[in-house]
Amino acid sequence: MNTIENKKIAIVGGGPGGLTLARILQNRGAAVKVYERDADSEARPKGATLDLHYESGLKAIIEAGLMDEFKANYRPGADKLRIVDQHANIVFDDQGNREESEAKESFRPEIDRGPLQQILLNSLLPGTVEWDCRFVSLSPQNEGWKLEFQNGTAAYADLVIAADGANSKIRPYMTPVKAIYSGVTVVEGAVYNSEIACPEIHQLLNDGKIFAMGNERSLIVSSKGDGSLVFYTGFNTPELWSRECGIDFSDKIQVINWFKKEYEGWDKVWLELFENASSDFIPRPQYYMPLDQNWEALPNLTMLGDAAHLMPPYAGEGVNMAMLDALELSDCLTNSDFTDIKSAIAAYEENMRTRAVEVTEATLESTAALHSPDAISYMINIIS
Repeated sequence: MNTIENKKIAIVGGGPGGLTLARILQNRGAAVKVYERDADSEARPKGATLDLHYESGLKAIIEAGLMDEFKANYRPGADKLRIVDQHANIVFDDQGNREESEAKESFRPEIDRGPLQQILLNSLLPGTVEWDCRFVSLSPQNEGWKLEFQNGTAAYADLVIAADGANSKIRPYMTPVKAIYSGVTVVEGAVYNSEIACPEIHQLLNDGKIFAMGNERSLIVSSKGDGSLVFYTGFNTPELWSRECGIDFSDKIQVINWFKKEYEGWDKVWLELFENASSDFIPRPQYYMPLDQNWEALPNLTMLGDAAHLMPPYAGEGVNMAMLDALELSDCLTNSDFTDIKSAIAAYEENMRTRAVEVTEATLESTAALHSPDAISYMINIIS
């Protein structure tokens, strides 16, 4: 008998981590509901493509029984990478000709966020996801929790799992430990129909990724299967810069003027991105959780993904860690060796925190290196 038999489980957050958890738990007979703040699966634009790693994200996909669906939707060749300098000179060109075999640890296939979300949603039982449920509060009820949502509805669960991301509203119920600013802020933008809208960048991108670095600044561009691209500037700046800089990020002219000044000396070709951006720009200060974070395991509440171990994106580990969390939490909750939910949660959390320390350290090293004078050399060394 596993610890969650006849228990109602609420997962707050319908990202890759939360949906993967729901799929694996349902496969193992659990009663699961996912509460997602968005009105539907198309409510928000999707960001850059995701590379799933053999030992984490792909491992979870395989355990979820979704590898066939994944292989039908991933983008072979989307992992092609060009490293360029600020003048748009190619200094490293990886055309992605590595053998792609799911049995190889080097297999890191790219998939767009939209198709991955749809694969996971389609795998769940009808009615599993409750949309338009923006979390408001938790309060103890019986041996579990009463969840209240902004739309006026409420639900009961014996076990609640926070999968609600970087700004988790549930994390404070478990620990007061807050995230730390990394020193780097990102400004995100997107261009639809990039072949027409910004042909020079589109050609340089070559349906893959661009890492442009220079003057202790980065500019990462990623192609998407729908013909669009997303891009992210990264630069060292004070934590409150995005609030105090006076820039209206919905005003393209203001952002273009900022980019010209902040990225002085960069080739004018990069302006194609900003001049043809299809939506508002989004500033994103990058945070991480303290390496020594700890908390007491609870008998009916835990968390995964960014809610538990937020980190910058410069090692490509965020979604992979969230999906591995989902797999390992599922394993603990359905392991008959544990006599109660609290002991299962404690084992999961201890392992998760230990793993997150190692990954966060590597991510912070990469974040600093990519915004240093030796960024290009660092990047070439780690991928060669």
